[in-house]
Amino acid sequence: MYSHVPERLAAIRARIADAAGRAGRRPDDVRLIAVSKTHPPEAVRAAAEAGYDICGVYLGRSRGEKLDAAIAAVKSAGVEALYIRGNAADDEKRAEVIAQLSERFASARAAGAEPQLGIVLHSLAFGSLQPLLPSGDTPTITRKQMEMTSDVMAHSLVYWVQDLYAAGLIGATTRIFATSSEGASKAVPMYGAVSAAKAAVEAHCRQLAIELAALVPGATVTALRPGVVDTPALRKIPGSQEWIDVVMKKHPGKRLTTPDDVGRAIVALSAPGMDWVTGNTITIDGGEQIAGG
Repeated sequence: MYSHVPERLAAIRARIADAAGRAGRRPDDVRLIAVSKTHPPEAVRAAAEAGYDICGVYLGRSRGEKLDAAIAAVKSAGVEALYIRGNAADDEKRAEVIAQLSERFASARAAGAEPQLGIVLHSLAFGSLQPLLPSGDTPTITRKQMEMTSDVMAHSLVYWVQDLYAAGLIGATTRIFATSSEGASKAVPMYGAVSAAKAAVEAHCRQLAIELAALVPGATVTALRPGVVDTPALRKIPGSQEWIDVVMKKHPGKRLTTPDDVGRAIVALSAPGMDWVTGNTITIDGGEQIAGG
């Protein structure tokens, strides 16, 4: 399933070499960091064996068996691995992560290089699933919950891009992606606050794209709308099983979207010559949203 990772890495390195040449820089100036939150250990191990350094930020009191297995796999491949526990939407934790990434780049900078990130993926699933108005015994959402949902799922993207740019980690080959959903443009029970956050993150991607293009020509920002993916976050949404049943009935491919579908799209959008694709919201669902039913 993950045998394609070396080919993907080769394609990305080719893009970097081309862009570096056009910018009068060395390909070694660019540093690749692969970040994985939801992929199984097999995907992380394949990326590590292909030469990726791995950086991960995880939220929780303990790492768990899956993450421990991923770390062991990365270390056995002989590449760098940086795992940091904490809330990715927290200002202090963001500063800590960026400081540690910058420290990893220090030796390259000392040698006269200008390292930068290859792909940045913002995908934070943490929000309040409550009605905006009274609905039976379910309490209505509060101001604090509304603001927290938008801050974590949308506004934190802006703060990450601001700080990564200030740290000099965004370059002409950097591709920034943020995940949205079909709910950004549809009304779904209990999904109001999240829907607003998804719409906001798409707006942020558009604005960041035009502002970043003026500062770092070649860098891109794109919002992604994956189809329904069966994740723990989905299962927390009231009525999620009904969503899955509807998709399975109407989908022309008769299956749900997978993280690997999204990964392949990200790599394709990061291929050589794709720097003119920016500020868009791109759907990745195999025809789910346009199918009838």
